[in-house]
Amino acid sequence: MRIGAISGYNYCTVNNNLKHKTTFCASKADAITPDQIEEFNDLRVFNHHIYEYKKGIRNLILTTEKAKYRKSIEYKLQKNDIPYLINEHKGKDLINVFFGDESCINVIRTFSPRLNKLNAEQDFILGVLLGYDKVAQCDRYLSIKSGKLKLGPTEE
Repeated sequence: MRIGAISGYNYCTVNNNLKHKTTFCASKADAITPDQIEEFNDLRVFNHHIYEYKKGIRNLILTTEKAKYRKSIEYKLQKNDIPYLINEHKGKDLINVFFGDESCINVIRTFSPRLNKLNAEQDFILGVLLGYDKVAQCDRYLSIKSGKLKLGPTEE
C-alpha cells in the first residue's frame, strides 16, 4: 500500500486481485484504515448499483453483500433516500439487499425472504423486476410450471 498526499487529500493505492489500481480518497483529517479500504473495495459493485439506480438505468437492484457492511449499506441507502429491503442468508455472513423504486420493494416484501422458497409466479415477477430478459423469464416460468425445472433447495 502506498500512502501520499495530493493537494490536501490523503490517498491509498491498493492493487486488487485483477491487478487494477483502486484509489480511496479522504480528507487529510481522516485516518484511512485497512478495514476502510477493504470495505471500499468490497462495496464497489454496490456503489455502482446505486449509480445505475440514480441514473434511471434500473428500477430494482438485488445484490448479495457481506453482513458486516449492513450498517454502511443502510446508511448509504437512507442518505440517498432509496427504499430498500435486506434479508439475511440463513447460517451465512451474507445479506441480500433489494433496493429501488418503492412499488418494486413493496412487491418484494410480499415474497418469502428466502429466494429458494419462491413459487413460479414470484420467481417470474422477481426476474422481470430485476430487468432480466422477458422472453427468457417466460421460458423459465413455463419450464418451472411443466416440472422440467425445479425451484427449491439451492443457494439463496
